[in-house]
Amino acid sequence: MAFSSILVSALFAGIVATAVTVAIEKWGGLIGGLLGTAPSTIVPAAVGMYLAGGEAALVSSMSIVPFGMLLNALFLGAWLVLPRWFEGSSRALLWTALGALTLWGALGLTMLWSVERVLLPAMSERWLAMLGFACLFAVAMVFNARPQPAPKGNKSVSKQVLVARGTMAALAIGVAVWLSGLGEPLLAGLASVFPAIFLTSMVALWLAQGPTVPQGAAGPMMLGGASVAVFANIAMWSLPAHGVILGSLIAWFGSVLGWSLPAFLVLRKVHARAQTTVSV
Repeated sequence: MAFSSILVSALFAGIVATAVTVAIEKWGGLIGGLLGTAPSTIVPAAVGMYLAGGEAALVSSMSIVPFGMLLNALFLGAWLVLPRWFEGSSRALLWTALGALTLWGALGLTMLWSVERVLLPAMSERWLAMLGFACLFAVAMVFNARPQPAPKGNKSVSKQVLVARGTMAALAIGVAVWLSGLGEPLLAGLASVFPAIFLTSMVALWLAQGPTVPQGAAGPMMLGGASVAVFANIAMWSLPAHGVILGSLIAWFGSVLGWSLPAFLVLRKVHARAQTTVSV
């Protein structure tokens, strides 16, 4: 596998990853959290996997992505629940981050075992991807049924944190493409959605704004993150059929226009209704 595929995918992922924190800071948790999670790092990951391992590696890797985004939704859910357990502690951020990562890791190992031993023997990879999206959709709807306040930040996230965030995302995508080239597509697919973006977003926003802003963004980020699962489902077909450039554009626009924008409109209406109820 060409080292250039790994490097280009990782660098592009690191650059685009920094945009979500800035979007949440500028536009608030609702707009920034939802639209800021439109497919970004998954695009260079999919291209890199396809170039490194061909169609078979791409389909196998993308089939696990919706379940990986389900793990990320539960990871974000932990940021809504765990801070209540550590309220008043001077290390509430540390324990919340460690607890969320531990949950992701434990559920990730369980998911990989279940997919390899139970699900894949019973269904095709494309059906696996659709099942993962259905589970993700259900979880996101549950967490967004009662919207949290989603204020804008009033302090800037430091440049050092933004650099760290981009670096973590670049490493995650680089490892994912590398694993794909080694013939480990399921691990590659899971690595491609490692919650580097979500983790650094939550930590950066907590440090700069306090816990309210990241908690307000968690629900919209879950719902917005489902667009990555939509992208994966489309990319399994579009990249082999139309090549990396046109195929990526088809998958990206399909996921944004077919999911991100409609989800934003629905969630904005839910938040507006909730604010009206509170004011009354």
